[in-house]
Formats: sequence, structure tokens, C-alpha cells
Amino acid sequence: MANATGPQMAFYGTGAATFGYPEGMTVADFVPDRVKHMVLDHWYNYPPVNPMWHYLLGVVYLALGVISIAGNGLVIYLYMKSQALKTPANMLIVNLALSDLIMLTTNFPPFCYNCFSGGRWMFSATYCEIYGALGAITGVCSIWTLCMISFDRYNIICNGFNGPKLTQGKATFMCALAWIISVGWALPPFFGWGSYTLEGILDSCSYDYFTRDMSTITYNICIFIFDFFLPASVIVFSYVFIVKTIFAHEAAMRAQAKKMNVTNLRSNEAETQRAEIRIAKTALVNVSLWFICWTPYAVITIQGLLGNTDGITPLLTTLPALLAKSCSCYNPFVYAISHPKYRLAITQYLPWFCVHEKDPNDVEDNQSSNTQQTQEKS
Repeated sequence: MANATGPQMAFYGTGAATFGYPEGMTVADFVPDRVKHMVLDHWYNYPPVNPMWHYLLGVVYLALGVISIAGNGLVIYLYMKSQALKTPANMLIVNLALSDLIMLTTNFPPFCYNCFSGGRWMFSATYCEIYGALGAITGVCSIWTLCMISFDRYNIICNGFNGPKLTQGKATFMCALAWIISVGWALPPFFGWGSYTLEGILDSCSYDYFTRDMSTITYNICIFIFDFFLPASVIVFSYVFIVKTIFAHEAAMRAQAKKMNVTNLRSNEAETQRAEIRIAKTALVNVSLWFICWTPYAVITIQGLLGNTDGITPLLTTLPALLAKSCSCYNPFVYAISHPKYRLAITQYLPWFCVHEKDPNDVEDNQSSNTQQTQEKS
């Protein structure tokens, strides 16, 4: 019965029939022999999950893949199409969209195929390593890109016109650096430092964070410090000071308006500053979503790294991993929907989206024209 491939009718001591897997069967029994060596001993302690979970996760991942490809593809398309969007700051946003796009396009097809094929890894052991490496590259690239976006917002909001400006060359270097860092940290498992293995319900692959040898422990500690804790600290530092600056700026504007006995104090410089603040708030939302998505998975990996494997069930590992991958769907919509320039680009190049954003230049031209006509009449 241990080699059974699906749920069967099993009879227990009471004589009552229960629909489920035979007693003693584990989640590892579904793994094909060609990749059996990639199953860690930890997973042999758990019975198979309800088959419903495989189909449910497959449907969810399929939806995430479609949303991510459509949303991130839209951001990249608009950036390539609209000259107004080709700014250094937007280059970082597009780099994030590209990383998110690659994450789902390379991960969701094999994952869905595995889910709809009985919930087992249907590919080779080599592709399991490649699958894990691609997820590692895109995940690390995303957090470092968000780190750079956050620091750029900090520089603009907190230092204003006194800080160094983000040029096209600097933005290109920052994007390249994010990819170099991510690829650099994804390669060591192929050369013996750390490893990629099957995880969770064993239809996907990721880092090995259970094996208690020096190679695995040191690699995961370095990954956590340099690719999660360090960039996360920069992000938190940036936004703490950004929020403080925003409150101080708003308080100063209110105090100045009160001194001048006016209800509103907005010059062109102030409007520019408020636009930057709005962008910073948008980035803050996106970063917060990233932390919500990735922190549960980071906690599980650290728990496994510390040797406390109690309660790390196959499903409890798979769901946080799925939540982590879902972050690739949020970035394009947060930026495209809330950013006026992206909304304007959608209005111009994709009118069938029914997004009607007014061009501020047209508004200014109309106001100037009306003022001129009024002066001529008088």
C-alpha cells in the first residue's frame, strides 16, 4: 500500500470506511524515483495533503501568473512606448516589473503543471535546481530594487535639491547591480555551498533550509543577512526619515499659510515637492506589501535553519511560499493606477482601458488661453 498513487478507501479498527490515503503513506511517496534524492528526511514525517489543495493551489497560481504577466507587461510596455516615462526613477520601477514578470513566467507554468498532474514534481532534478535558482534570483532582485527605490525616495524627500540627483547612468548601474547581486547569490548552490531541494507539498523547489551541515547553515545565514535583513534595514531607515520629513513639511506649510492669513500655500516648488511625497507614499505601500508577502516565508526558513522544525508541515511551507510569489502581482497595479504619468500613458496608448487622466499641460494651456482671451476682451 505504501506505493499507492492516489487516495483509496481505507478501513480502520471500527470497520467504518474512510476516504483517504492508506495508513503510513507520506507526502514523499508521490515523488518520482528520478528526484527521490532531493526529498529531505523532514517531509517523510507527514502524510499526503488533501488532493483538493493541489488543484486549488494550481488555480490560484494560474490566476497570479495571468495577473502578473498582464500587469508587469503593461508597465514595461508603457515605459517603452511613452517618452515621458523614461526617467531614472521609472527605470527602477521597470526593473522591478521585469523581475516580477520573470518570476511568474518561469515559476507558475511548471508549478501549475505539477499541481494538475497529481501534485508531484514532473521534471528532472536539474530543472528543480534551475526552478529554485530562478525564484531566488527574481526574489533577491526585487528586494534590492525596492531598496534602491526607497533610498532614491529618501534622497529626494529628505535632501531635496541639495542631494545628489539620480541620473540615467546611476539608475542603469543600480538596476545592473541588483541583477548581479541576485545572480551572484543564486549560483553557490550549484557549486556546493547550500543547495536547492523539493519543498512543501513537493511540487516546487527552493533553498534547502533543513539540512544541519555547515554548508547549508552558513549559506542560509548569509542569504538572510545580505538579501533580506540588510536591504530591509535600508528600506525601514529610508521610510522612517521620509515619514518624519513629510510630517515636518506639512507642519511648516500650515504654519506659513497661517502667518500669511491664507488657507492654501502652494507654489510650483511646493507642488513639485507634494508630487514627490505622493510618489513616496506609493512606494511605501508597495514596500509594505512586499514585507507582508515575504516575511512569513522568511520566518519559516529561519525556523528551519535554527533546527526548530516542529509545526513546519508541507502545507504550512507551501502557502507562505505562494504568498511570497504573489507580491509580483501588486507592484504594477500600485504604480500604474496611482501614478498620474502612468495613468496618462494608459489614456494615450491604451484608451480601451477606460482610464481618463487629464494632461496637466493641456490644463495649463487652456488656463493660459482663457486668461489671454479675457485680457483681450477687457
